[in-house]
Order: sequence, then C-alpha cells, then structure tokens
Amino acid sequence: MNTRLTAIDELQARLGYRFQQAALLEEALTHASAGEGARKVVHNERLEFLGDRVLNLLVAERLMAVYPASSEGDLSKRHAVLVNRATCASIGRAIGVGAALRLPGGETRRGARDQDTLLADAMEALLAAIYLEAGIDAVRPIVVALWQEAFERIEATGFKNPKSELQEWAAARKLGTPCYDVTGRVGPDHAPVFTVTVTVEGSAPETGTGSSRQDAEKAAATALLKREGLQ
Repeated sequence: MNTRLTAIDELQARLGYRFQQAALLEEALTHASAGEGARKVVHNERLEFLGDRVLNLLVAERLMAVYPASSEGDLSKRHAVLVNRATCASIGRAIGVGAALRLPGGETRRGARDQDTLLADAMEALLAAIYLEAGIDAVRPIVVALWQEAFERIEATGFKNPKSELQEWAAARKLGTPCYDVTGRVGPDHAPVFTVTVTVEGSAPETGTGSSRQDAEKAAATALLKREGLQ
C-alpha cells in the first residue's frame, strides 16, 4: 500500500473536506524542493501566498464575531498569535500534513516533514486550494473547527507576545532594547532544542529553551518578566 496515498486520504478526513480536483490537492502538498534538478513540478508557493490571505481574513472575521467589544489593538494581538507560523504548523502537524507532503527523499531523511515552515506553508496552501475549488464558504467552517483550540488557548493563557512586553517594559525604563543570544543547541536537525539568553541593561540575564530560536526567545523573555513580577 502506498503510505503517502493513505496519508492524503486520512488528511482529507481530518480536514472534513474531499477534493474533487486531485491535481489541486497535489499542488497544495508539493514543496518546491520536489522540483529541483531536471524534473520540474507545480509546487505550492503560489497557493501558500493566497492561503495566507484567506486565513488572515477568516481569522479576523471570527475574532470580530467572538470579541464584539474588543478594541482594534486587542483584536490585532490575538490575530497575530492565531495566524503565525507556529500556530499554523501545530495545526498542520495535528491533522497529518507532514506525512502527506510531496518531498524528495533527502528532505524526508533530514526531518523536513516535521519542520514548522513546511507544515505552515502547506497548511495555508491547503486552505487556498479549498477556496479555489469550493469558495470561501467551504473554507470558513474548516478554519473555525481547526483553529478552535488555538482560540481557546489564547483566551485561557493570554495573547500578548512576551518579547513585545519585555521590550515595552525596557523602553519605559530607558534600558535599551533586550538582546537575545543563542547560547546552546542540541538534538538532531529535525528536532533541535535551542537555548537563548536574554539580557537587559541593569538586569541579570535569563535563559529559555524551545524547539525553535523564536520559541526559546519567548521563553527567555517570559522568564525575565516573571522574575520582575510582570507575569
């Protein structure tokens, strides 16, 4: 049995949508690296471009409905968390996008099927493909369902970016811009763990770890904010 075909079938079941145009689905799941060399293929970068806009619109629409009394600033902060790479990748990972991707063998061996960038891009491309095939009304319930947990998470844990909070705190005290340095990296390429140290003038440094440099920077900023009694 072709394991990728099985993965594609399972992915469509989790999406709650069955494609009528197999070529469009294949385009959404094909990374540009699959066409390197003499063999050229239609890949998902153009669909990713469109899917980013579709997702931004539908998340903004949902936020307007869920938070009718929120200011533009609060809506923007929530929106930034809901459509960022980490959130899109997490959702793509949960529904099995990685196993359905079309990649060259070398990329698979390097762990590309679990990389945030590829998963997030393919997730956006899938939304674009559904939009092109069936329209915005077909995409809307899919986004609402798949992003529901992310909506609940920001409601429970907050939506502020710790790096932005730390920068605002430092600026208010004229301490300069926080400085982030990668001070450690362990693990294989497909599952690295980064350690980042953040320093602010006049304050002891703090460290944080994460599966990406961005996540580690956020963890370090959170640790410093907590130490200062700001979280």
